Amino acid sequence: MDDQNKNLFLATALSFVVILAWFWMFPPEEPQTALDPVAATEQLAAADATTPSAAVAEATVAAPSDSAVAEAPRVAIETPELAGSISLLGGRIDDVYLSQYRLTLDEGAETVRLLRPVGEEDPYYASFGWAAAEVIAADAVPGPDTLWTLEAGKTLTPETPVTLAWDNGAGQIFRTVISVDDRFMFTFVQSIENTGASAISARPYGLLRRITEPNDLKNFFVLHEGLVRMSDGILDQAKYKAIRDYSVDDRERTQADRVEVTEGGWLGYTDHYWMTTIIPSAGGFRSVSKYFESRDLYQAEAVMEPQTVAAGGSVSVETRLFVGAKEWEAITGYQNDSGVEKFIDSIDWGWFFFFTKPIFWLLHVLHGLIGNMGWAIMGLTLVLKVLVLPLAYKSYVSMARMKEIQPEMEKLKERVGDDRQAMQQGMMKLYKDNKVNPASGCLPILIQIPIFFSLYKVIFVTIELRHQPWLGWIRDLSAPDPSSILNLFGLFSWATPQPGSLFFIFSLGVLPILLGISMWLQQKLNPAPTDATQKMVFAWMPWVFMFMLGSFASGLVLYWITNNMITFTQQYLIMRSHGHKPDVFGNIRSGLKRKPATANSNKKPDGR
Repeated sequence: MDDQNKNLFLATALSFVVILAWFWMFPPEEPQTALDPVAATEQLAAADATTPSAAVAEATVAAPSDSAVAEAPRVAIETPELAGSISLLGGRIDDVYLSQYRLTLDEGAETVRLLRPVGEEDPYYASFGWAAAEVIAADAVPGPDTLWTLEAGKTLTPETPVTLAWDNGAGQIFRTVISVDDRFMFTFVQSIENTGASAISARPYGLLRRITEPNDLKNFFVLHEGLVRMSDGILDQAKYKAIRDYSVDDRERTQADRVEVTEGGWLGYTDHYWMTTIIPSAGGFRSVSKYFESRDLYQAEAVMEPQTVAAGGSVSVETRLFVGAKEWEAITGYQNDSGVEKFIDSIDWGWFFFFTKPIFWLLHVLHGLIGNMGWAIMGLTLVLKVLVLPLAYKSYVSMARMKEIQPEMEKLKERVGDDRQAMQQGMMKLYKDNKVNPASGCLPILIQIPIFFSLYKVIFVTIELRHQPWLGWIRDLSAPDPSSILNLFGLFSWATPQPGSLFFIFSLGVLPILLGISMWLQQKLNPAPTDATQKMVFAWMPWVFMFMLGSFASGLVLYWITNNMITFTQQYLIMRSHGHKPDVFGNIRSGLKRKPATANSNKKPDGR
């Protein structure tokens, strides 16, 4: 195989790898399967009627009607971060708005609503109750559909808790004291006062119910949406499809995913930016994930150890519930100050967590110092480039020395002709004599790959970049550049393809175009390859990346532009310090000149 065919093969293989990587990173959306509606009164079956978690499921054999839910009394929730209400039917936290967050940047945009009651679109709620254990009937304990009485308090605020009470008429009085802090954490203190003549035993539980998948599910490979839980220090994640595949519902029995937690943990459902999590107090509990196909219902349960209450005695158990935004400061605060084990891992840091976590921490610190996330991303890029400068320095020095020995390489090629072995031996001797490592140029690129994916993960997943502006038209660094070359960047008023549409890739904004130019300019530090195939691949690469990254978040494109320009400056200065003066403008001029094709342009010197 001659050199030209080899280069063509390598270029084709590289293109194939790029295409595969593209479709792996950005798979087409799977079609949503329509689900048949099932009557709200359809029975939910349990896996094993003798288990406490089964008793939790059996507590709603007949689900309440939508009208019963709508007519039940409510207690208002008012905090700096949350608004909504608690239904006395089941003591459900089923109406929660995140007051500081809007769905879009448009004026008058709706507030983000995280939890919704049954009867509205995508019902999603939390409920706390008791499961019968010994010497007490199943209907003598409060469940998700028990109608509680408001015993104390009127409005739930950080300063004023509320107390719900229920008397079973058999000698036991159940109470739930609900309090909330000024961020996103509720605390439930469940208690039993036993005025009966004998001891009873029951298990407290907390559960989350989500009917149907969320309608804004991203289904994107770098983002986890679904069940997330920590069990004795082990993180477990399951997407909704995996939950459905695990559960087997034949309308009589349901297989559940159970984990016995001995020391501590938590479980719940996580969305792109929001999360609802049950956090039992220290000690053992059963962590359960279920799916009921008959109602398309996902259920996460934390079933605590049995509590035995002697006649005339009482007992209480504390459980917390996180309902809110996955803010780094709030999550770390609950982990460090409130003892929620490894709560920071509820944020999806990905495979490169050892890069992603420190990168986000540094970005967060820079944002606090600078006050603008766009400039913080540029500052982060500069810091990362300084950290990898020793490797980059060796690479650029090696590239400069490669330029210095280029004339000797040409002489060697003329001297040995087609003798590949002699050519290889001569090249190795040249490299050794001049202390040149041709592979060193790959080191900065290899280091940048995990950094790039980690930063991409940070920008895509963390809420701190959501709706964060940079300057001018860039009002959301987590979204693609909204400007478009198709209307000359706003000069004309006609609409352009929106993010997510098939033709958005052609709606290039200012930042993607600057990205292509910065990559093209960086290439001009070196003369174009003499091989025609390599020259073509290098010539097209900046513009291919311009289109590929054009639909990425603006923050990521801004990082890539900054990285290219810093790399250009570093390489230029290092190469000049070693006696090689890159002729950037000369390379640009030569690249713009095109030699007319001739019939004999591919012939060898001997005329063949």
